[in-house]
Amino acid sequence: MPICGPKCSLCGIIISAWGIIQLTLMGVFYYIGAVALAEDIPGVEFSGDIKDLNQFYAKMDSGFQQNALNCWIAALLYLITLAFSAHQFWANNRSSLSV
Repeated sequence: MPICGPKCSLCGIIISAWGIIQLTLMGVFYYIGAVALAEDIPGVEFSGDIKDLNQFYAKMDSGFQQNALNCWIAALLYLITLAFSAHQFWANNRSSLSV
């Protein structure tokens, strides 16, 4: 039973595929600790008053790991959206062939 039309489901497939690729790569880069993404770590301030360097490194590592996990969870949600959109695309094509 189609819920959305063929154009909407095709758009969902394309956006979901791109979201999976992008978020998976971002998760990998967060996991390896890419310095270019350091400004996106929550709870870490980049000011000149860093008193304990070990605590700063621990916060950075924890933040990188948390962001990597968040990206991978979002990629899995996009995978669910991709499966739904592909099912809708299949259902729309099947219903148009039987009529």
